[in-house]
Amino acid sequence: MSRFALVLATTATIAVAGPAAAQSMQGMNMPGMTMPAKKSAVKAKQPAKSKRAPAHRAAPAKRSTAPMADMKGMDHSAIPGMDMSGNATKSAQGAQQGMEAMPGMQMPPSGQQPAQGAAQPMQGMDHSSMSGMSMPAGQQSGHDMQGMSGMNGMAMPGMAQTGTALPAGDAPAPAPPMDHYADRVFAPAEMAKARSDMMFEQGGQPFYQVMFNLAEYQARQGRDGYRWDGEAWFGGDINRLWLKTEGEGAFREGIESAEVQALYSRAIGPYFNLQGGVRQDLGPSPKRTYATVGFEGLAPYMFEVEGALFLSTKGDLLGRLEGYYDQRITQRLVLQPRVEFNLAAQDVRENGIGRGLTDAELGLRLRYEIRRQFAPYVGVSYLAQTGRTADFTRAQGKDPTTTSFVAGVRVWF
Repeated sequence: MSRFALVLATTATIAVAGPAAAQSMQGMNMPGMTMPAKKSAVKAKQPAKSKRAPAHRAAPAKRSTAPMADMKGMDHSAIPGMDMSGNATKSAQGAQQGMEAMPGMQMPPSGQQPAQGAAQPMQGMDHSSMSGMSMPAGQQSGHDMQGMSGMNGMAMPGMAQTGTALPAGDAPAPAPPMDHYADRVFAPAEMAKARSDMMFEQGGQPFYQVMFNLAEYQARQGRDGYRWDGEAWFGGDINRLWLKTEGEGAFREGIESAEVQALYSRAIGPYFNLQGGVRQDLGPSPKRTYATVGFEGLAPYMFEVEGALFLSTKGDLLGRLEGYYDQRITQRLVLQPRVEFNLAAQDVRENGIGRGLTDAELGLRLRYEIRRQFAPYVGVSYLAQTGRTADFTRAQGKDPTTTSFVAGVRVWF
């Protein structure tokens, strides 16, 4: 029984130790290591033995009992810190071999000890390839840190400070350059003449325009008539001379009312002109002369507006406010709404004018621009007298309201 127990124990020991001894080094895929070919578990069938013995038969290699002590067939040349025999070198030599592969870093020889102190832990390093680092020459201490001047926001001792890096101070600001810098190179008199010619060509020369905004035939109920409203100006961008005229009449009855204004205009801004002058009434009604002051310009949203006050030689004060807007439907088709209000500070019976708002006109005209300077139009106009002016008109046996279908032409040159 004891012999059976001994055999069983020996068999169990061999079964446990056998796989451990046959373990391969799979997973140790280290660079530069070449593992010997793995022997097949199943032996190939040996050919029949020859009667003649082989001339030489290699003795089987003995298995090493010390693990990793002598790994024949392995290439250790790529393992930092390992010599060709697989033995580990000194820690300093291994670190040096591993650090030499890093660009820009050179370790001192193995026999040289680093300087004491934590301020210079990496003496002998070549930082030339590390862009953006530089230190003053007196503080390099063995460091080659060229290129540190490119690091924004770092002002190192001894470096020149420029731009916003200058220290705060109370020095006066530099003198501004002169307005006409070209005078430093060319003769000032010639440059002054060139600037004067440029200003003249770019708006300083006089211009003119003549325009009839309304020149139309009015088809009224029982009384067909006509109407005009025009203006002309001459001058530059700032100062101009204006002539304005407007009036209306009936066929076979002559002119009902007409006026002419001569005004001096001065620009008071990019879009408005202040005007002043005289106005002279014409026609069958009593002729009056007025001193005139007013404005004309382009209001926000492209409304053309004008207003004026008229003071007659008799002391009568009148006022007028009108405006229109060009709504472009196409490049050539334009719809123009128009409004005009006339006012009086007192009754003027000779002219049939009552105090307050005397009349209001609303018009809507559609024109087609054959050319920008020539555009025929059609539309409708409604005129209504109010207050005492309407009473004066009724006393003469006339209707204070008038609706007219109009056709005319808008022309300017």
